[in-house]
Amino acid sequence: MNLNQRMKGLSLKVGPLGENDRLLTILSEESGISRLAIPGARKPKSRLGATSPFNLLDLHIVGKKDLKKVTQIKIIKSYGNLGKNIETLSAAQAISELILIMVGNEDPQKDLLKLVLMHLNRLNELHKTEFDSLEALAISVQSCIHLLALGGYCLPLQNCCHSGSKLIPPIGEWSWKCSFIPEEGFAIGTIPNASAELNPSELALLQRLLLEKVPFHSNGKLLGPKQVWLKLLKIVETWIETHLQRRITSLQMMREVIISNDLNTCLLYTSPSPRDRTRSRMPSSA
Repeated sequence: MNLNQRMKGLSLKVGPLGENDRLLTILSEESGISRLAIPGARKPKSRLGATSPFNLLDLHIVGKKDLKKVTQIKIIKSYGNLGKNIETLSAAQAISELILIMVGNEDPQKDLLKLVLMHLNRLNELHKTEFDSLEALAISVQSCIHLLALGGYCLPLQNCCHSGSKLIPPIGEWSWKCSFIPEEGFAIGTIPNASAELNPSELALLQRLLLEKVPFHSNGKLLGPKQVWLKLLKIVETWIETHLQRRITSLQMMREVIISNDLNTCLLYTSPSPRDRTRSRMPSSA
């Protein structure tokens, strides 16, 4: 049976197909993940050649069910700001990687596209003000937690995986600990060989990430220091590797970039200026 339909969705990947065509991987509510051929898209001056990842598209599709072709493309919204910074690009690519792992072909997804667009909008908006790499990291961690929850792999943050009691972090009691056990979840107390250990404030922050909004102080400053966000990122990475048996390479890239930024900042503030060198009492190497 030949198809003749319109599809609205987000482009996740665009790659070569044969000599002249492209293969578009797109996320839509009605079909989940679809892979569509774009005939002639690699030819010079092709009217279909401008397709790139992270565009919200309106497509006209024809062909048979197992061989769908795109004949018309309209860009509804372009998330072009994502590529301006490696942190936002890594966060967006991590979303794409996780979706492609969890969502099957032609598997309808009622709320997934709306959720993904919400997080991409947040990342895209970061460049309209002074860019904050820590906020990009926070959005990345929260977006993965939301996607995991929607896909049935939610971090079990409500109950102790050993006793079953409620995980209610006693803020201010710094002797209280919660252990992260990748195969099971979170357990109250210090557990030998646990992957990570959280204090009450860290667990409370992680629990807040299940909510819709990114957590900020009343003064507009993001909750939690950078090292805590890196710890939460590692927990998310480990949970994905344990339960989905896959590694999200873009999350690893995000971690490396954030750590590298810190090292560069440290070098910037500790390197001596030319004036300092002239005043140094150390003997010259000359």
